[in-house]
Amino acid sequence: MTRKNIHYEAAFMDYLRSRGVPYVPVDETRRILFAGEKIKSFDLIVYAPGRRHWIVDVKGRQFPYITEDGARRYWENWVTREDLIGLREWETVFGAGFEACFVFAYLLDGPPDRWPAVRPHVFREEYYAFLVVTLAEYQEHCRPRSASWDTVSVGTATFRRIARPVEVFGISTG
Repeated sequence: MTRKNIHYEAAFMDYLRSRGVPYVPVDETRRILFAGEKIKSFDLIVYAPGRRHWIVDVKGRQFPYITEDGARRYWENWVTREDLIGLREWETVFGAGFEACFVFAYLLDGPPDRWPAVRPHVFREEYYAFLVVTLAEYQEHCRPRSASWDTVSVGTATFRRIARPVEVFGISTG
């Protein structure tokens, strides 16, 4: 099972449940040994209707993210290189019927007119927006962010262009 105390993952699973979309949570507590190599776990397998199934890594972010000096940053989308490598490996393991992707689960704050242009999902009295980016698109556009944390990200303008509401991938708004 996924860690239920991670509210971003729990909110996304609630979103899927509320729309009748089947999914299987993955036990993230330990790494899987496959072909002699340990591979970083992902969060869910989502059986999106009429499409290839998703291998999902949920990335929880605040929208906007407020820095220590009070600046507001929108569209945070960093991931680790290990996330990229792990998802790529899993996509290979699962094969052609599966597509690896990141679901960015944004906990929305501030005025609603500044939120992403998607229908928010209410979970535990908080508002969330879910945007999906395929691994292939993310890898094509990411660049190094932090060498010390070994992270990458996609520039804001490009991310806004390639990130899509999960509804685009066959999950209805209910």
